[in-house]
Amino acid sequence: MADNSSMKWYVVHTYSGYENRVKASLDKNVENNALQHMIGEVVIPTEEVLEIRNGKSHVIQRKRMPGYVLVRMNMTNESWYIVRNTRGVTGFVGTGNKPSPLSDEDYNELMASIPVTRLDVQVGDEVRILNGIFESFTGKVVSIDLDTKKVTVVVEMLNRAANVDLDLDEVVRVENTEA
Repeated sequence: MADNSSMKWYVVHTYSGYENRVKASLDKNVENNALQHMIGEVVIPTEEVLEIRNGKSHVIQRKRMPGYVLVRMNMTNESWYIVRNTRGVTGFVGTGNKPSPLSDEDYNELMASIPVTRLDVQVGDEVRILNGIFESFTGKVVSIDLDTKKVTVVVEMLNRAANVDLDLDEVVRVENTEA
């Protein structure tokens, strides 16, 4: 059996949306043909994204590099042929016909988990407060802090403006129905 430490990471281009099929096909081909000494691992780089819509938090998996998979392998003519001729693969990333391996730094950067938050509210939006002592009040978003997952809303109360700090999932954007 070959030394797995000599394997390098390569970026393989796939048809968009075929990443999971390519990974499954390569994994199955490696297992069925006992090619673990040539192809060690196939990875689809993903990240968790916290999405807040309509006051509800959802964690979703998002592909970091749509249309690409990473393959850890010893580059030989045979391993190149196996990967290149997998259904859904369009080629390797590299210069000319020579695939270029990723550096360890590039691989670690691609696989680093960076939390991402997507919101359906922005500064300046009109929002309705969903709970607490200001439940059902409406106000305008003046700031959003993604690190603490807080939003500051200006609420009119007793003819005065008051800043209220809330969690991101405690507000929902008010849709303007004016046309």
